[in-house]
Amino acid sequence: MSVLSAGGEVRALTRPGTAAGAGATTRVRAQANVNLPNVLTSGRLLVVPVFAVVLMTSMDSTAGRVTAWGLFTLACFTDVLDGHLARRRDQITAFGIMADPIADKALTGTAFVGLSVLGLLPWWATALILVREVGVTLLRTALLRHGLLPASRGGKLKCLAQNIAVALYLLPLELLPPSGALADLRLPVLVLAVVLTVVTAVQYVAAALTLRREAQAGVS
Repeated sequence: MSVLSAGGEVRALTRPGTAAGAGATTRVRAQANVNLPNVLTSGRLLVVPVFAVVLMTSMDSTAGRVTAWGLFTLACFTDVLDGHLARRRDQITAFGIMADPIADKALTGTAFVGLSVLGLLPWWATALILVREVGVTLLRTALLRHGLLPASRGGKLKCLAQNIAVALYLLPLELLPPSGALADLRLPVLVLAVVLTVVTAVQYVAAALTLRREAQAGVS
């Protein structure tokens, strides 16, 4: 596994969860952080407080729930778009690798906590997800002196499951035919999201240990 060193050297960075020499790599370039993908990532961060206000003040009405869902979905779309543009335009930067998962965690963390405070989503799921997300963020921060730990494919799948779960809890599915049956999808999707959250946490710890070991081997 190669990384972007603290001095800004460009190296191939193997995604966590892929065997050395067998997986895809992310090419990180020492270039300006001001580009469209990073602007979209920053915009997603700015949407979070607006979403939080709508979530905590307007969920007692159908219009409020749909508005919260719309803001959340828009922010999730920018997550897909910024990653696509960064790869297509070869604009993957150190800022993007760090800021993108932080923006994701801020958005989903706000959603899970808000929905639990409102009594719409069980606290056990929110607690497990928050512990994992904070733990992985701290792990990334601790490893900065060795290199950058980007999001894995499993991490992206985890994010997708979490986002779908949040969207289902935001929408007033009880009002939709047939007789609110769509609301029964919420708990199974939430359980899937929690399982993926725990599994990918283990994968990140393994990837972090590998990164630290290889960084130390490079020094010795």
